[in-house]
Amino acid sequence: MSLIKIRTLANADVPLSQIGQMLEADASTFAEAVQEIDSHLREEIERLETSRKQIAQLGAGDRLALPAEVTSYLDRLREIGASERMVEAERDGWILVAARWPDHIREVMPWKLTQLDDPQIVRLYRVLSEILESGAGDDLRLEEAADILAGLAEQAYTSGKMGYDDLAFDLIDALAAESNPRMLDLMRERGWAGWTRPERLAEPPAKPGVDRRQ
Repeated sequence: MSLIKIRTLANADVPLSQIGQMLEADASTFAEAVQEIDSHLREEIERLETSRKQIAQLGAGDRLALPAEVTSYLDRLREIGASERMVEAERDGWILVAARWPDHIREVMPWKLTQLDDPQIVRLYRVLSEILESGAGDDLRLEEAADILAGLAEQAYTSGKMGYDDLAFDLIDALAAESNPRMLDLMRERGWAGWTRPERLAEPPAKPGVDRRQ
């Protein structure tokens, strides 16, 4: 019986000196020591389980700080051809949204996924991804992006649905800090002031060399 006790306690990493004291103790003292060891083992198991979850999260990427609905949306962005840099910008924006308005995520995400079925939105993501990757300040792709944005703004204005999601403003806001300021000028040329929340101008500004009084 003593050998079984010694082996069991040793397998539980109980020091040999403590095992010797336990074997010499009376039944009541031995039982108390076993309970203390069991409590210690439970705490260690809980600590290890927590560590396992944390280690698993390290490899989870976007899933570490975002609801499943958002990570599915980010995966969909990758599928339609958005660059990883663009996806990362979107991810950072959604982390803020999830922290500030957690209940809003479930309301808006189904519509955001549906939005990615629009060829114009898909093209916008791809063009803006190319702009981000190239870093070109006078890239013709800026013109195309401005055309798409102005077209979306016109559609929303005509339908009377000038809303945040109508123009994918989360995408535009995520990009704004890294974008070329020339995009604002391009949008004004197309009759819109701003590009994160565009406002329709009463009249597009005249291009250089054009006198509207004629």
